Amino acid sequence: MALTLAEAAKLSNDVLLVGVIETIIKDSPILQTLPFVEIVGNGLTYNREATLATAAFYDVGDTWTESTPTFTQVTANLKIMGGDADIDNYLVATRSNLQDLETAVIQLKAKAVRGLFEDTFISGNSGSNPKAFDGIDVLCPSGQTLSMGVNGGSLTLDKLDELVDKVLGGKPEILLMSRRSRRIINKLARTAGTLLETDRDQFGQMIQYYDGIPIGVSDYISDAQTQGTSTDCSTIYATQFGEGSLAGLTAPGGLQVERVGSLETKDASRSRIKWYTSLALFNTLKLAKLVGVRP
Repeated sequence: MALTLAEAAKLSNDVLLVGVIETIIKDSPILQTLPFVEIVGNGLTYNREATLATAAFYDVGDTWTESTPTFTQVTANLKIMGGDADIDNYLVATRSNLQDLETAVIQLKAKAVRGLFEDTFISGNSGSNPKAFDGIDVLCPSGQTLSMGVNGGSLTLDKLDELVDKVLGGKPEILLMSRRSRRIINKLARTAGTLLETDRDQFGQMIQYYDGIPIGVSDYISDAQTQGTSTDCSTIYATQFGEGSLAGLTAPGGLQVERVGSLETKDASRSRIKWYTSLALFNTLKLAKLVGVRP
C-alpha cells in the first residue's frame, strides 16, 4: 500500500527522523501529496497498458472476434540520493546550550535533499544524468502534451480546462506550476469576476484551488523555457497520484538518517541522510502538461 511521507513519519519512533521528514515535506506540495510504493530490490518492472481491448455488437450466429489489450513493460530503477552533514565537536561542547546544533545542521541538509528531489521530480532525465530518475517532464508522453502555440502564448482558462480534461479517470489531484503561472491564473479569475478557492493544508498554510483542484507551486519549474522563438515560457502539469497513476518508489525504510560517527581527519561527527528512491508513471493518461505558457 502506498503511503505519503507525512503518513510514514507517524509510524516512526525516531524523533530525529520524524523531524527531518517534517522539514522536507513542510514547504513541498509534491512531497505532501505524493504517495510512495515500498519495493524490495533495485527497481520495479510493471506493465503499462498500451492499447485497449475492443468490443462490438453481433447478430445471432456471428463469429466473435477476440480482442485483448496490449502492454508495454516499463522498469523504474531506484536511485541513490542524499548527503552528509558534519557537526563540529567543539561547537557541540561549547554552544549546545544555545540550540541543538545536530538537529539544526541535519535539518539544513534535509532541505537540500528536498530541493534535489523536487528538481528531479520536475526535470530529471536519466538520459543526461544516469544517476538520476526521470521526472514528470520526461515521463509525460507527447499525446498528453498541450501547447499554447508554436512560439507559446498567453494562458487562458479554456486552455487550463483542456489540460484538466487531458487527465482521464477523474480530476487531477494537483495542478503544478510556477509562481508566475499562479499569478496569471489569479488575474484571469479576477477578470472573469471570480476568485480561486482557498483553504488550509495540514501545516496550516493557505493553498488555492482551481475547479476544486489544489494548485501546487514549484520553484523548480522555470519561467525561462524555450518554445519556438520565445524564451520566456513555462509549463503547467496536471496529474493524479497513486499506485495506478503517478507514484514515488522507495526502498524499505524510506528516507533514512544514519549516524556515521566520529571522523578520522577532523574533530567532528557525521550524519548521513540517504534515500533510495525513484518515480513511476503506471498510466500515461494520469499525467498531462501544458507547455509554452507566456506572461
